[in-house]
Parts: sequence; C-alpha cells; structure tokens
Amino acid sequence: MYLSSILPLLSLTTLAFSSPTIQNNNPDSREIPGTSPSPSNGQWIPTGTPPPTHRNLGHAIVENNCHFPIYIWSVASTVLPKRTISPNDQYSELFRENPDTGGIAIKISTNPNGLYTSAPQMIFAYNLSSSKERGQRENKVWYDLSDVFGDPFVGYTVNLAPAEPAICWKDGVPPAGSQVRVVDSSTNLVLSLCGDKI
Repeated sequence: MYLSSILPLLSLTTLAFSSPTIQNNNPDSREIPGTSPSPSNGQWIPTGTPPPTHRNLGHAIVENNCHFPIYIWSVASTVLPKRTISPNDQYSELFRENPDTGGIAIKISTNPNGLYTSAPQMIFAYNLSSSKERGQRENKVWYDLSDVFGDPFVGYTVNLAPAEPAICWKDGVPPAGSQVRVVDSSTNLVLSLCGDKI
C-alpha cells in the first residue's frame, strides 16, 4: 500500500479521538462564525475552510429519521457550534479540507452535551484529498463510520451510502473490521439514522 493511501486512513482514525479547540459553544447563537445558511433548506452549513474552487464537491449529509432529536458537532482543528437536528430533518456539509487534522469528523450524539460528557458518539469522518494518477489529478474523499464511548443508535438501522462494500448496521452497532471507503469527491454521502427499529 502506498503512503498516499495510508495517510487518509491514519487521519480518519485520529479524528475520532482528537480534542480540538472550541470555536463557539453557544447552541442558541444565530450568527455562527464559520457557517452559512443553505438557500434550499435554511440549515447552517460549515464553511470554516473555503472549498477549493477548482473542484466539484459533494456533501456529507446526515438524515435524522429518529423520533428524537440528535446533536451534531463538525470537528476539525476547531469545533463548530452544536447543531440540533429534529426528527425528519437533515444536516448537510459541503466537503472541506483541514490541513491541521487531515480531515473532518462529524460527531453525532443523542445527548445534548454528548461531545463533552463522553456520552456514546457516532463519528462520520472524511478526508478530502487529491493525487496525481496516470497523469491526471484525481479528487477523492476517504470516509469512515465508527462509534466511540458506546453505541448511540443501538436497536436502530444505520446506513451510509453510497458505499462498496455496503455500510449498513442493522442493529446500530458497528461490525468488526475497517469501515473505511473511498469515493469521488463530487459524490454526496448520506448517513441515514434510525431506519426500522429492530
């Protein structure tokens, strides 16, 4: 395995346990630095690191199909403010880079203060990277799904698509082995939480 292939994997592993500085921890703030409202659905989208203009980038999307709210923090070298995602709503983030940490970790909890209390968290991590292959520049997103401090969606289906092989946790608990995948950077990755309760 080439070094360029190993580095994104190492970055995704360290994101789950990183302790970046807090940019703004006021959940009621309406003017949030590093974010902007999406014109299509009014949600806040992190823009802390401007996306490269020469790339056609996709999004990391989290769909809340649960009957309870979930709480999301987008973590890089700083933590963007907590976002509360109501049932049947979604969070969307344009793929972005963070050279300090090597990637982005979208940390998800069912506890309003879960990021700071070691409550069970799901980590949807991605690393936007480019490499030169066969004389052409290829833009890829390496991504991973894992849990830390427990399993916040135990008993519910969790699905991240597209993924080959598939990432689908029927009982909300990650299987053994690596969940790292790679897609073209123009792809939208959709994490769907709380399908049918088992």
